[in-house]
Amino acid sequence: MSHCLHFGICGGCATDTLAAPQKSLALSQALARAGFADAPLSPLVETPLRSRRRADLGATRKAGDISLGLHRTASPAVVDMRECALLLPEIVALLPDLRILLRSLQAFRSTGAVVINWLDNGPDILLRMDAAFTGPDRTKIIAFARAHNAPRISIATGAELPEPAVILQTPAISFSGVPVDPPPGGFLQASRAGEAAIIAAVLAGLPKLSLKSRIVELYAGAGTLSFALAQHARVEAYEGDASATQSQDKAIRLNNLAGRMRVTQRDLHRRPLQAADMAGAKAVVLDPPYAGATTQMRFLAASGVARIIYVSCNPDALATDAAVLRRAGYLVRNATPIDQFPYSENVESVVVFEKLKS
Repeated sequence: MSHCLHFGICGGCATDTLAAPQKSLALSQALARAGFADAPLSPLVETPLRSRRRADLGATRKAGDISLGLHRTASPAVVDMRECALLLPEIVALLPDLRILLRSLQAFRSTGAVVINWLDNGPDILLRMDAAFTGPDRTKIIAFARAHNAPRISIATGAELPEPAVILQTPAISFSGVPVDPPPGGFLQASRAGEAAIIAAVLAGLPKLSLKSRIVELYAGAGTLSFALAQHARVEAYEGDASATQSQDKAIRLNNLAGRMRVTQRDLHRRPLQAADMAGAKAVVLDPPYAGATTQMRFLAASGVARIIYVSCNPDALATDAAVLRRAGYLVRNATPIDQFPYSENVESVVVFEKLKS
């Protein structure tokens, strides 16, 4: 019996077995392709099923029938999700009433998307539809938020920036004990357990620090790693997304952390940080997007920073970027595979690079 009635149709799972050892192999092979044969690996960290707190779902309307779920493999068609072995049960339980809401919206003509982030105080929902939202639409969305204790529901038409349709309370997610008001539909690590494992591996990879030491963080998001790092040294964080930068900056100010950390909006693909900007840092920590940090890597390699900690969700991009560090004289001090994506071929990893002393 399959682990899910949608398996083989839904594109969310690639395999019907967990096959956990393959995740470690994927990481070691990626590092070997980069020139790091026999890199030291920590044991695989596995995360629980039914713990994924973020859902990015497609929606379609055809002759009154509403489908809400993940897409079919290599297809725009949406599989109408009735169960999921990965998502939090609270998210799956929300879907039937979301279908009813979508059916009633004039803004939803044929295609849309629904992003659900389960925060500390409930579901933060972004509805992105293919027509303008009407007054009656907004009234129904407010009623839905009240009925389901959703702190915020945001709306957007097409590629427009989201705007809140209703805020019943300030959305809140805690990063290392610091409450952050995240942007609508903003990036979160897949699960709390996965986030905790990533933070633990990053902190374990740091060199000896004092509170006056300086860490440069690239692709910092809303602060998933930033606030943990700031407990050990001064943090200079850089992030390309304006809304994520604003969320982190607001949390820094509200929690009186301006003396410990600062965040700057900067598109690191168009304007990578220069080697001189990283000079003197005790460590550089980066968690780039799925495609990796290709533009930034040559400047990072040229910086000569003694410790680089790279968080990756894509072994292929990791192999490409790690090869740049290998050519610059770095070695792998440790690599930790983390299975945030059960039933898939994907693996999260934290790789600690150290500059060879000449």
